[in-house]
Amino acid sequence: MSLTKTTTPTPTRTDPDSPALRVGLIIIGDEILSGKRADKHLPKFIEILAARGLQLAWVEYLGDDPARITDSLRRAFASADVVFSCGGIGATPDDHTRQCAGQALRRPLVLHPEAERLIRERMQDTAREQGVPYEPERADNVHRLNMGVFPEGAEIIPNPYNKIPGFRCEQRLHFLPGFPVMAWPMAEWVLDTHYAAHFHSVAQVEKSIILFGAMESTLAPLMESIEARHPAIKVFSLPSVDHPQWGRHIELGVKGEAQAVQAAYADLMTCLQPFGLETGPELVR
Repeated sequence: MSLTKTTTPTPTRTDPDSPALRVGLIIIGDEILSGKRADKHLPKFIEILAARGLQLAWVEYLGDDPARITDSLRRAFASADVVFSCGGIGATPDDHTRQCAGQALRRPLVLHPEAERLIRERMQDTAREQGVPYEPERADNVHRLNMGVFPEGAEIIPNPYNKIPGFRCEQRLHFLPGFPVMAWPMAEWVLDTHYAAHFHSVAQVEKSIILFGAMESTLAPLMESIEARHPAIKVFSLPSVDHPQWGRHIELGVKGEAQAVQAAYADLMTCLQPFGLETGPELVR
């Protein structure tokens, strides 16, 4: 194992006039895809981001397939998105994420000195708790240091649960354990440390109306025309066939920055009039 110089966390540069932060999430593990474990990360990350005025732009689920993981990470590194990756950073044969990150960046893997210190500290804590001497040269203890082998130039992400750190590359991709009890506080630390300037920077709202007797295919041209005239917003259509209150209906609306939403929604309501549809309540979120 080789050593790299310790790097201190580098705050992400932010531009007040830059677009809203795009955040992606990669969830890795055969156990998720097989159903042995239910994913808890997606709803929690949505909650963590929403508390800071941010939204999740995309999510990707991957098995323990090195080729697919590497391909996904290459795309993530090539984008301008801030990405969290959960899972696969341990030191067992089915943990591939650290190696794949190195391949995606075309950088060697090196033992991060601060990670080594923290892992050794954790091993000493464990030995003390078990009432046995700490043996740094024992094979299993040497193997555990692999959990601190990251792509060259990585920064560590502190782990308040057991000290075994995650890591951060290119100031945008953040690699966390698959265990929620570790990953979630680590993600919150990343956001609060590096991206606080983006919190609540853009007020995002949704405004919609309940429509009865409508078909999505009929509304599609209208939706396209609204988006064309109002490129700062997104139009959405959520059909339901068995809603407990409204029965069969379509919720049609727009979402985006508050001011843009008001103009787009007014346009939407004007364009709906010729359809002569029965309407339900208006909803604002």
